[in-house]
Amino acid sequence: MSLKGKLKIPNSFMPRLPDRSKTTMQKKKDADGDGGEIEDEELLTFHFFLGIGRSDGERWPTDGEENGFFSEGSSRLRTLFRIEGKEVSLEKRSELEFQLSQNVINLEVLQSIACCGDLDRDFRSIVWKQLLLGYLPTQKHLWEEELVKNRLRFSELKREHLVNPSEHSAEDELVNSTRHCQDNDTGGLLCRREISNGDHPLCLANGSFWNQYFKDAEIVEQIDRDLHRTHQDLNFFSGNSSFSRKNLEAMRNILLLFAKMNPAIGYVQGMNEVLALLYYVFRMNPEGEDASAVEADSFECFVRLLSGSVDHFCQQLDNSSVGIHSTLLHFSQLLKANDEELWRHLDNSKMNPQFYAFRWITLLLTQEFELSSIMRIWDCLLSHPSGVQDMLLRVCCAMLLCVRGDLLSGDFISNLKLLQHYPKVDLENLLDVAHHLIPITSPRPFGIMP
Repeated sequence: MSLKGKLKIPNSFMPRLPDRSKTTMQKKKDADGDGGEIEDEELLTFHFFLGIGRSDGERWPTDGEENGFFSEGSSRLRTLFRIEGKEVSLEKRSELEFQLSQNVINLEVLQSIACCGDLDRDFRSIVWKQLLLGYLPTQKHLWEEELVKNRLRFSELKREHLVNPSEHSAEDELVNSTRHCQDNDTGGLLCRREISNGDHPLCLANGSFWNQYFKDAEIVEQIDRDLHRTHQDLNFFSGNSSFSRKNLEAMRNILLLFAKMNPAIGYVQGMNEVLALLYYVFRMNPEGEDASAVEADSFECFVRLLSGSVDHFCQQLDNSSVGIHSTLLHFSQLLKANDEELWRHLDNSKMNPQFYAFRWITLLLTQEFELSSIMRIWDCLLSHPSGVQDMLLRVCCAMLLCVRGDLLSGDFISNLKLLQHYPKVDLENLLDVAHHLIPITSPRPFGIMP
C-alpha cells in the first residue's frame, strides 16, 4: 500500500570520476604550494536582488527588510546577475522574462532554464509555484482565477479544521440564544440542556471540539519547538516582531492543517525544514503578496511537493516497496552502477546509507548546504523531467562521488563524520556529475503526483 497520490489536497562500467571536493581555487593553491590565504571565490555568492552576500557570514533578511532590499546602490542595474555562485547574463534573464510573458508557457524551455542555473532570483517564486510544482496551468490567462480559487479554498479549510472551540461555542451560543429569545419573549440565559457535550471543555468524546483542540495543541507544541529550534538564528522566522510572528503562525497553520487532513501521516519532524524553504521563497516574492496569500500558496505547493515522498514519512511503510528503506536501496544501487569501487568500500566498512542519506532524502537536502545552494539544488530537483525524487537520488549519489578520494582513504568513523557534516564543494560541478550519472535499470517511479 502506498500513500502517494492519496494526500488530501484542497484538490555496468563507468570511468572513475575525479575527486571534486576541492574547488578550482583550492587546487590552484595546492599546485602552487602557496601557503598564503587564498579566498575561495567560487564559493562566494552575491544576491544583488535581495542584497544578501552569503558566504560563511550569510544571513537572512531582518524584520525591517521584509521585501529583502538593502542599500546596495545600483547593484540591481549590473549587467551580470549572481545566481548561487554563477553569473547570469542579461541575455539569459531576458529569455526568462520572454518565456514568462507568453500567453502559454513552454514548460520544457522553462525547465531547461531552471535546471541549467539560469533562473534569476527575481523569478524563482513564480517559476516554482506556478509552473514547476504544477500549482497553476501553463495558460497564463487562467492564473488569477486559479489563485483566487485556491486561496479561497485554503481559507475554508482553515475555518473547518483549525477552528478554536471557544469560537465555535460562542457561535453556537449566539445561534441558540437567538432561537431561545424567539421561543421565549422574556429571553434569559442559555439553558444547560441546550449545550452539547461536545461544547464542554472537559468532554473526552472523539466528537468533542475541545477534546480535538487539546490533541491539536500537542502537535502545535512539537511544531513550535521544531520551528524555533531550527530557525532560532534566522531573523526571517524568529524574534518577537510582528513580521516574524506572522511567519511562524503561518507555517504552524500549514503544518497543523496538513497533519489534520492526513491523519495516517500526521506531522513528522523534518517537514518544517521542507516547508521553510518553500515559504521563504514565496514570502520574499518581489511582487509583495500579502501574508495570507503566501500562506495559502505555500500550503498547496507543500502538499504537491510532499506527494512524491510522503511514504518516507510513514513509519508503517518503512519496510515496504515504497518506503524509505526501498529508496535507500535504490540509492545504493545507483552508486554501485556508477562507481562500484566506492560502493564496495562503503559496504565493506558497514557504512549503511541510512546513517547519512536518510536525512538527505527525507529533508530534500535542506540541512546539508547553505540557503543559496539549497535553492540552486531545488531549481534542479523541481525542473528535472523524471521528477523530484529521481534527481534527488542523483544529487545524493553525486555528493559521494565528489568526495570519493576522502571516502576511499577513510574508515567508518571519519567517513560518517564527513557525510553527516558534508563539506563545501563546487556546487555546479556536483550538479553536473548528478546530471551525467548512468541510471539503473527499471527505476522506481518518482515525482510529483498529478
